[in-house]
Amino acid sequence: AAATPALDLEAEPSMDVILVGSSELSSPVPAATGRELIAYEVKVNQRNIEEICLCCGSFQVHTQHPLFEGGMCAPCKDKFLDALFLYDDDGYQSYCSICSSGGTLLICENPDCTRCYCFECVDILVGPGTSGKVHAMSNWVCFLCLPFSRSGLLQRRKKWRSHLKAFYDQESKSPVEMFETLPVWRRQPVRVLALFGDIKKELTSLGFLGSGSDQGRLKHLDDVTDVVRKDVEEWGPFDLLYGATPAPGHACDHPPAWYLFQFHRLLQYARPSGSLRPFFWMFVDHLMLNKEDQDLVCRFLEMEQATIPDVRGGVLQSAVRVWSNIPAIRSSRHSALPSEEELSGLAQNRQSSKLPAQRPTKLLKNCFLPLREYFKYFSTELTSSS
Repeated sequence: AAATPALDLEAEPSMDVILVGSSELSSPVPAATGRELIAYEVKVNQRNIEEICLCCGSFQVHTQHPLFEGGMCAPCKDKFLDALFLYDDDGYQSYCSICSSGGTLLICENPDCTRCYCFECVDILVGPGTSGKVHAMSNWVCFLCLPFSRSGLLQRRKKWRSHLKAFYDQESKSPVEMFETLPVWRRQPVRVLALFGDIKKELTSLGFLGSGSDQGRLKHLDDVTDVVRKDVEEWGPFDLLYGATPAPGHACDHPPAWYLFQFHRLLQYARPSGSLRPFFWMFVDHLMLNKEDQDLVCRFLEMEQATIPDVRGGVLQSAVRVWSNIPAIRSSRHSALPSEEELSGLAQNRQSSKLPAQRPTKLLKNCFLPLREYFKYFSTELTSSS
């Protein structure tokens, strides 16, 4: 069973929390501009914090912060959307859950949470010196996991998961709606149907699949020619459908576009009808599709592709094209995108050389990490899948 979320302080005596009283939020005489003035504006000038950008201190508020009470200006909104659901190799989110800045972050140590916070946000919004106290703790629980909703000026929104979905659907340019994230007690083991490429090692290394029968399951098919709707319904239901053109080193037994047609056909079978439960899909092209085929994929899947490159030492080593409704796949914070000429050259080199079979580990592995907001994971320690 999944670990119980750290919401009961008496049940989790090892978890450290910080209680910030009004004495720690004494309002200094303003000596700076921007975020340093948020406390002064709220405590002294009695300005509503919803009228201030929580991320930068601007009064040019465009919308409201989805997780905490406070405003958000247009530039910070774009930055927040771009960073939402991006994860590092350690399994934690890459950017601050308040302002979306990077660098050194304080991580929540509730095993069911992956959120992080920057030192500046904690000191400005919770209280001066709070980041140092948090940093010295052995097991800190973050502001979205604590049983009380307020820490200094930082007030967690009621039903913040619903606010986050509404914020994403309204403000993002994504062609697909975001599924509302699930609290840990509602998360179930993931059920996966993988076509033409086996991702069992990748999902196991991320903790989504375990050794027990109740720790997720994956069905892998290479030949789907004779698969009909009844088969998929009997095998399912599924939470994730994965499909791909053959990876480098693997035989391509069909025209590249065949893999798209079969994926799209089974997507119609696997997609839940009339249900709001989270359902995700991903189609990956290992640079097998020409421009006409790529346009075909965009039309069938109703979205543009995202290119995820592997650049080492300034040299393009590998790349994949991805179409998916998993959050953050299309973030511009992925590595600098290669040109079409570079991708074409890489594809030609692959076809002309006898490369050993490769797995999509490095390029695709972190793309699955946002699923931690929706499904159980049975290990917080990420392992190598190579």
